[in-house]
Amino acid sequence: MPKPQPIEVPRATLEDIFKHARDSFPNECCGWLTGDKNSNTAGGVRTAINAYEPETHPTAKDRTAQTAFVISDNDLLDLNKTLDDDVRPRIIYHSHPNGRAYFSPTDKANASDPWGDGPAYPVNQIVIGIDGDRVVEARQFAWDDDASDFVEIAEYEGLDI
Repeated sequence: MPKPQPIEVPRATLEDIFKHARDSFPNECCGWLTGDKNSNTAGGVRTAINAYEPETHPTAKDRTAQTAFVISDNDLLDLNKTLDDDVRPRIIYHSHPNGRAYFSPTDKANASDPWGDGPAYPVNQIVIGIDGDRVVEARQFAWDDDASDFVEIAEYEGLDI
């Protein structure tokens, strides 16, 4: 099978989600990028509410909103309702307030189909590494059928915000 290719993200869109990460800091931010179903570009930003509560998190009950995220119910309904639209979710994003942009085991568990058949949603993932001083980096991940895992497919320069 061909290796997954990154979805193009305009720099202005990256800067918008970096600003969302800064506004949410020290908590994790979350949301998704939208794009036309026939395009390989995701330029729209749909921010979401991090509704993390330890007792309701599917896999990380011992964390806080500084180390975990849950897209709010209403936001998740909107995401699901638009998956088949002409302009649809293409990339889910969230931040790591420890400054590192990696796809953690918790990220993988939450992004995976509960039955183990691949990703839960037909989207890529972006993780933003932010700390108290700046957005350090961001990386895009996609499901790779050959690896049966999410793999890094793009890296983005950070921003001093």
